[in-house]
Amino acid sequence: MTTEEQPARDEPTGAETPADGGPADPAERHRPVMLRRCLDLLAPALAEPGATVVDCTLGLGGHSEALLSTFPAARLVGLDRDREALRLAGERLAPYAGRATLVHAVYDELPQVLDRLGVPRVQGVLFDLGVSSMQLDEAERGFAYAQDAPLDMRMDQTRGPSAADVLNTYPPGELVRVLRAYGEEKQARRIVEAVVREREREPFSHSARLVELIRDALPQAAKRTGGNPAKRTFQALRIEVNGELDVLERAVPSAVDALAVGGRIAVLSYHSLEDRLVKRVLSAGARNTAPPGLPVVPEQYQPRLKLLTRGAEVPTEDEIAENRRAAPARLRGAERIREAHTP
Repeated sequence: MTTEEQPARDEPTGAETPADGGPADPAERHRPVMLRRCLDLLAPALAEPGATVVDCTLGLGGHSEALLSTFPAARLVGLDRDREALRLAGERLAPYAGRATLVHAVYDELPQVLDRLGVPRVQGVLFDLGVSSMQLDEAERGFAYAQDAPLDMRMDQTRGPSAADVLNTYPPGELVRVLRAYGEEKQARRIVEAVVREREREPFSHSARLVELIRDALPQAAKRTGGNPAKRTFQALRIEVNGELDVLERAVPSAVDALAVGGRIAVLSYHSLEDRLVKRVLSAGARNTAPPGLPVVPEQYQPRLKLLTRGAEVPTEDEIAENRRAAPARLRGAERIREAHTP
């Protein structure tokens, strides 16, 4: 994907009203999850002049706005694959235009973006994974199973197959794999059998038909637990359409590599697949790699990360009461404590 560097706009143009009739102001549409804790984790690395922090998932700019206002000497690089998110975040961050550069890119492109910007190392990296408030709130994006909409689910609507394309063209075995691997859906085969029957009659185009099919396909016991029975299927389709786990598997190690010594990374995940991947990368960096039995661990085998969170931290009850979308959040953080050994 080509990237497009742009400063935050100096003159806001006014956001469009979302499809649900909610507030047009990005600040009202998006409440950053676990904001204070994210700022606290990153603070020791961002207080000095010249610090650069990367918001790898800019969204509507809530976390970025707080980073820029809290750390007045820091510069921000904001990445997002969604052009509409970049536009709205640019309006929100206009007061900080001189310190913010927004980039149209997927977050696994972080090394290339930093290279183009001439930024060899950064002091902070933030990931707020999953679907943004804007994408959930705008019905036509097709992310939410609670309202009928075209089955799109692309975070970048300029490229790639949509969720409808996946449903209508994937072989049955591949669809079962997607639902099991990315949605942890135990009833994947039953759902896919129903999808294949229905798509032969008429291709899928809208979400309500898929939700109804899932409800009809599941046994009664499966409908009584875990919230909306379509939740896992929608999650799986979204991850497949956007290649989210593949991108994340490349992005987190790249972000760790981009950190200067003393730099810090904070990652917000919203389901177990993301959190397990983040845990694996950060935990690996915090272990020594020496062969067993050495009486003294040489420098080249010493850990390069220090974990900043004990396990995954979760939002407080008060935050969940104020922002229900915070409920599934899991936060992990780490600090770069030494350079990687190069043979």
